[in-house]
Amino acid sequence: MREMFRRYRLTLPEERRVLLDRYHIVDIARKVVGVGSVGTRCAVVLLMAGRHDPLFLQFKEALPSVLESYVGKSLYANHGERVVTGQRMLQSASDIFLGWTRDDEGHDYYFRQLRDMKMTINVEDMSEQDWVEYVELCGWGLARAHARTGDAARIAGYLGKNGTFDQAIAKFAVDYADQTERDHALLVRAIRTRRLPVSADLGV
Repeated sequence: MREMFRRYRLTLPEERRVLLDRYHIVDIARKVVGVGSVGTRCAVVLLMAGRHDPLFLQFKEALPSVLESYVGKSLYANHGERVVTGQRMLQSASDIFLGWTRDDEGHDYYFRQLRDMKMTINVEDMSEQDWVEYVELCGWGLARAHARTGDAARIAGYLGKNGTFDQAIAKFAVDYADQTERDHALLVRAIRTRRLPVSADLGV
């Protein structure tokens, strides 16, 4: 683990290594990952710089992109580096301790701070004006990420000045929502007719 951590440290800019070097590893615990990462290796590292100065880092296994079979292998030798570089491109301000490493068995990982910065907004209770503003912010954030990682001028030229693309995206969104409702209805029907066996015991 210490050798993995040493290799991770070298992927950070010098000024961030100075900050990290104030800390030392105290403990490591395996972490159960979410639905999108089932089957991947993940752990949390507790580092301390002083009695009341903890730093929690998470390292998570980075697997090959699902797009590789369609567009070819990644340009990056380490899949952790691919993930970190992608995050840095997309985000205007990313985690200062984002970095990558590889263990002695050849598994790739990326490091980041363990902080739950996710936020949930209850759209059901929003006024129409708030909902429109929320959607605009989501669209702005997505567009900014695309502009940072693609050719902004070419994207703008493709979109044009009329509403054709906007209307196409809106139609796709409505069709997608309708299909989701149909799929869910089929699932419920399959459960009720016992074509799809389910268990009420979720083990929680």
